[in-house]
Parts: sequence; C-alpha cells; structure tokens
Amino acid sequence: MSAHFIDLFTHPGHAWRAIRDEETRHPRHYIAHLVLLALIPVVALFVGTTQVGWSLVGDEIVKLSPSSALQLCILFYGSILIGAVLMGAFIRWMSRSFDARPSLHQCIGFAGYTATPFFIAGLGALYPSRWLALAVLLLAAAYSTFLLFIGIPTLMRLKDEQQGYLYAACVWGVGLLLLVTALVSMILFWFNDLMPGYVR
Repeated sequence: MSAHFIDLFTHPGHAWRAIRDEETRHPRHYIAHLVLLALIPVVALFVGTTQVGWSLVGDEIVKLSPSSALQLCILFYGSILIGAVLMGAFIRWMSRSFDARPSLHQCIGFAGYTATPFFIAGLGALYPSRWLALAVLLLAAAYSTFLLFIGIPTLMRLKDEQQGYLYAACVWGVGLLLLVTALVSMILFWFNDLMPGYVR
C-alpha cells in the first residue's frame, strides 16, 4: 500500500501500472488502501471539530460535542466507503461503452486510489476554516482529476487515447455528482435527524 501511495504522487504513470498488475493478481488488494486512508479525514474532522472549533462571529469559537462529532465522523466514514463502492459500480457499468472489461473490484480499487489526494487533503479538517478547506479541496480535486485521466487508459488497457479521455470525462462527471449528493445527504441527515450538539 505505501509504495503505491508514494508513487501516485511521485511517479503516477508507474504507480497505475503497478496497481493494475497487483489488482490482477490480488483482486482485493485495494481494500487496505481505501479503509486505512479514508480514516485520515475522519480522524482529522473529529479532532478539528471537538478540539479546535471554528469561528462564526467575531472571536466566538464553536465546537461540537464529542458524541455529535463521533456521529458525524461515522456517517462521513460510511459515506466514503459506500461512495467508493458506488463509484466503482458506475465505472464498471460505463466500461460497457468502451473497449474495457474490468472487474468490479478493479473499478472500486481505481476509485479508491484516484481519491487518494482527497484523503490527504482531509488533514485540513484539523483546523476548520472555510478558506483552508476550499484551498485544499481545490488542490485535491485538481490532482485527483490528473490521476483519473492518466489512470483510466492504463488500468483499463485502452489503446485508443480518445476513448480514454472520453471514459475519464464520463467518470469525472458521475464522480462529481455522486460526491455532492453523498455529502449533502449525509449532512442533512446528521443535522436534521441526529440533532448535533455544540459547545461554545
């Protein structure tokens, strides 16, 4: 896992080839990467919302109670894992339109590895700030998009470059829609049904 993690940022082309070969030999190899790295934003969110807090008006600091933060983090973690599975299912379903026949596990793994920059960007939740969150999310989105566009042709063994770009563009659009839908649904459920508790 660590070798792929580092290579995704230093030698992404080589990383995708290694991931493809590894997933061919061991179809569930991605699970450790997804399950462990998805904990980064979750733990950071818990620490940031309970220990640091955020400012709404003036110097007033608002924090979440530990129980409310734990509920939010459990929902967030579940959303990440379910989102990766759904994204993998969409990637596999869309592969029918291209010259690719990946397994569901390969597609879920691809979704998990492509989301790696977002997992690292989750460290920004240690210090809840709108501007910091916006900056790290934009950087993560840009690099994830880069990984997506160079990873699809490699992992799916597509020989037609144009097909690869079209496939990646379709995956990007579905991923954005799924991300927004999952996060908004999670927040609305947490806010309206679980009634968060605040510490001022």
